[in-house]
Amino acid sequence: MRWDNLSAPPDEGTPDGGAPAAPPLPLALPGAITRTFDTPGFAGMTFYEVQAKSIINRVPGQSRVPFEWTINPYRGCSHACVYCLAGDTPVLMADGRTRPISELTPGDRIYGTERSGAYRRYVVTTVRDVWSTVKRAYRVTLADGTTLVASGDHRFLTERGWKYVTGAMSGTGKRPYLTTRNRLIGTGRFATAPKESADYRRGYLCGVVRGDAQLGSRFRLTLADQEAVDRTQRFLAEAGVEIGRSAAPTGGRRRATTSPGTARQRDVAAIAELVRWPDEPTDDWRLGFLAGIFDAGGSCRRSIFRISGGSDEILDRTADALRHFGFSCVVEAPGRPNRVGQVRLTGGLPERLRFFHLTDPAVTRKRSIEGTALKCPARLGVVRIEDLGLELPLWDITTGTGDFIANGVVSHNCFARNTHTYLDLDAGADFDRKVIVKVNAGELVRRELAAPRWRGAHVAMGTNVDCYQRAEGRYRLMPPIIEALRDFANPFSILTKGTLLLRDLPLLRQAAEVTRVGLSYSVGFVDEALWRAVEPGTPSPRRRLDAVRQLTDAGFEVGVLMAPVLPGLSDDDESIEATVAAIASAGASSVTPLPLHLRPGAREWYAHWLARDFPQLVPRYRQLYRSGAYVPQAYQREVTARVRMAARRHGLHRGEVGDNRRQPAAPPPPPAEQLSLL
Repeated sequence: MRWDNLSAPPDEGTPDGGAPAAPPLPLALPGAITRTFDTPGFAGMTFYEVQAKSIINRVPGQSRVPFEWTINPYRGCSHACVYCLAGDTPVLMADGRTRPISELTPGDRIYGTERSGAYRRYVVTTVRDVWSTVKRAYRVTLADGTTLVASGDHRFLTERGWKYVTGAMSGTGKRPYLTTRNRLIGTGRFATAPKESADYRRGYLCGVVRGDAQLGSRFRLTLADQEAVDRTQRFLAEAGVEIGRSAAPTGGRRRATTSPGTARQRDVAAIAELVRWPDEPTDDWRLGFLAGIFDAGGSCRRSIFRISGGSDEILDRTADALRHFGFSCVVEAPGRPNRVGQVRLTGGLPERLRFFHLTDPAVTRKRSIEGTALKCPARLGVVRIEDLGLELPLWDITTGTGDFIANGVVSHNCFARNTHTYLDLDAGADFDRKVIVKVNAGELVRRELAAPRWRGAHVAMGTNVDCYQRAEGRYRLMPPIIEALRDFANPFSILTKGTLLLRDLPLLRQAAEVTRVGLSYSVGFVDEALWRAVEPGTPSPRRRLDAVRQLTDAGFEVGVLMAPVLPGLSDDDESIEATVAAIASAGASSVTPLPLHLRPGAREWYAHWLARDFPQLVPRYRQLYRSGAYVPQAYQREVTARVRMAARRHGLHRGEVGDNRRQPAAPPPPPAEQLSLL
């Protein structure tokens, strides 16, 4: 969709109860009227009122849905940018660590890039905004094994400039796009951070103490960085050793040092045992040791990475640990009187970043790569670009530089939204904060239905963005849309979780007298406590089923998508029986079960919630979803069979979802995907 398809409405008045915001934000839709409403139902929400130039949209040809046209009077996310990545994509933070893009917040400091002289260089920038969308996903695989899941409209920096994931050589889709002849720019995939296991903590303490401390009749540690001091004290405290702290300021340009220590012989003996060289070090111990020895004696200046040590044993142990993880290093012992030698890491920036992410030293100032040029020999040639055949939750951010570092490669973002050429708003999924309202939707539908080229095809609504979300109660866009469809006898269907649909029941009845009208609801379970935990922003299951009953009593056949079925929570016989019984009692014409999908983004949110509220189920979920977002086919077949058996017991026979009783079946909204839990 083009930006010029949207413009400000001519009426500058304010809907009843609302107040216009002071001039529209610079990053809002061009010309849009921006409003907030001082009511609890819309707290924290922003509405962008626009005049759309078209409203009946053709579904992309590659889509798997059984209809061709759709109407979306709302867009859930005001930014719904085409540039987006999977929620678990790691982004390089300013402190040298990484964080999934879905967990970023405005104000976070991350790395971007800027052109400086002959090179593009890493610079620290700030996240200005974060949002999510749902789009068709593609997997890009690089020669070094890096994988990136993104929309086809996402852009990466290559040796030949910015290129989209997908595109065409000619026609309306013409644009530069990735091929297997391209190489992306960056360092390649980020290593996974270590877990703070007992062995990691002991290894860290060994590295810090042997690299910096005095350990004899008393213990004393001198470190220039408070981050390392805090971690050391925490790890010792977790091992049952409490040490005091004293500060020793120094003159000149040198940092003040802190000197934690203890003279208690019991604690000194415990520390000596904690830092004893292990006979067979584990990987966790080695990672902790490398982090500790780097915090104690490491440096990274002018792109040279060194770890200094006062004994051959420490240097040898450091080099052995590095080589164990595949690092290449050089041991240098200059033979100075103080016998301080060093281990120098080779391999450039990719290996330095791999060390930092793999070992996770505490001191962040030593991890800075600011000003480093993007010229590395990483094997980032494109090997494959795969269409995953799925629409997934994807995330994007706005930054001060217009780009960011996603899993080691330079990734474009929506820097200047008001100058974008493309804006694909059909995939909006962020209902919570920002909503675009097409205030002229009703008149557009009427105009487009009257066009000579329109042939009366079935139109589906609510399949991308719920057309009966809360904003509909204020803006009332659906009544004129339904009136236009009724007046032109044009078949349509609606999929929703919103009970506001009942407001338009008289219009739906009128439409059903002259055309085919399909209605569907989504109800995954009827347990109220479970609903409050996982779907708090939706009407309760009972309210949705009450709506099904009222629509059924009005003469409609209403299909119910029993989605999502939650393993271990709503898939037992008792829950299925109760849910199917309630659906049948409401008069639904059919029930279609859909087990929970855990795609990137929803996966992380759900895993966090599950570990907090139902930790006993975590092993089962790991087993069920070990292969990806979907449960095994055997589980799906089992759930489907049990739901069908329950449906037979309650006299609920499978039929066409969403058709009314007076007319032949209309193409229903697709039951292929569950509605969002979020």
